[in-house]
Amino acid sequence: MGSKPNKTFFERFVHSQASGSIILIIAAITAVIWANSRWAELYHHLAHMEIGVIFAGQTYQMGLAHWVKDGLMTIFFFVVGLEIKREILLGELSSLKKASLPVFAAVGGSLTPALLYFYFNRSGPALSGWGIPMATDIAFAIGILALLGKRVPTGLKIFLTALAIVDDLIAVLVIAIFYTSQIHIKSLIAAAIFLLLFYMAVKSKTRRPFLYLFPAIGVWAGFMFSGIHATIAGVLIALLVPVKSLIDPGEFLRQIQKGVEKLKQTGPLTRDSLTYNKQQWDLVQEIYLAADDMIPPGIFLEKHLHPVQAFIILPLFALFAAGVTINANTMSLFPGAISLGIISGLIIGKQIGIMFFSWLAIALKIADMPQGVKWLHIWGVSILAGIGFTMSIFISELGLDSHMLVNEAKISIFIASFLAGVAGYLVLRKTLPVQATA
Repeated sequence: MGSKPNKTFFERFVHSQASGSIILIIAAITAVIWANSRWAELYHHLAHMEIGVIFAGQTYQMGLAHWVKDGLMTIFFFVVGLEIKREILLGELSSLKKASLPVFAAVGGSLTPALLYFYFNRSGPALSGWGIPMATDIAFAIGILALLGKRVPTGLKIFLTALAIVDDLIAVLVIAIFYTSQIHIKSLIAAAIFLLLFYMAVKSKTRRPFLYLFPAIGVWAGFMFSGIHATIAGVLIALLVPVKSLIDPGEFLRQIQKGVEKLKQTGPLTRDSLTYNKQQWDLVQEIYLAADDMIPPGIFLEKHLHPVQAFIILPLFALFAAGVTINANTMSLFPGAISLGIISGLIIGKQIGIMFFSWLAIALKIADMPQGVKWLHIWGVSILAGIGFTMSIFISELGLDSHMLVNEAKISIFIASFLAGVAGYLVLRKTLPVQATA
């Protein structure tokens, strides 16, 4: 019986997103139940518990929920940045032909929901929430697609993943450009200086983690005080991290072969010999460093941070962000203009935008339909793209000032995401081939 082939990076990525979606939905349900139970006061007390540091005689503190949103979510956006860079340089967005279809689909799937939201909210405090229905939750969307197993063509998985990653890029740009109230130039200059220090550390190929960590924290702190949301720091830092090997493969093989040959000449190599044979130690160290240079830093970080963001960071964000208190007061505004804008944007806008712009890209011969994929499958994916959840909740907290409006937005996001998930699954279950797709 042959050994099972190793999973590709794409397969591992899809698996981690699918598994993480289960933990994410458990965290969200827990938050809603907790916030509406007799322990609701504990929930809100925990969310607002002040945690801070003292630096240079000044105290900097935020509530626990704020630390999750502005601190831990920076790591989530860092991983998003690594995904974007990898796909642009090496993956499904690395050429015009490969990128055209998901890029067109993502643009249509972002613009149409925003326009539908604007139709219902043309003025007033709710207007600033237009970015809420633009987002797609990649973890939930891929998680539901994974329920259909091998029936899903690889081309459809790639299309949805690339679409969601471009969608994330659009969301990042929207947050950076439109959800910034005022900019503090001095803090931004400080962030730019720390970003330059990080770039210099990358270029120098230093192996001292502190020389990366210190400027990275400086970039984050600079953005925190600049007025631009701190999570954007994670994306900018990620874009500076190499996603290709730091050493030429030919040079890597020469160094390894040379090191091994020298190692054979130093006497018997045992499990104990390195403790007293300095020459062997130095040669093994050289081989190790050459192998370390061959592993792309961006891919290494993405691989090891995916479980952290999927199983820790996003569930924590959902736990503190999804806890809506549902009572007569909260429901007094529901359904209102915000509800109609978000639900119609995610349910209807996503379908219209993705389907029309995908058709446009193929009709203009800018892109080709992925192998094994039919229009009914694209339709199913366009429905799944209406699962906004994580990024939609994140934008709702940035864009809406009133607690009541935020609660209405979150309830609308829950409803739309649930409907999109169920409908998308049913459509794909009906239209995908019954037998496994090769």
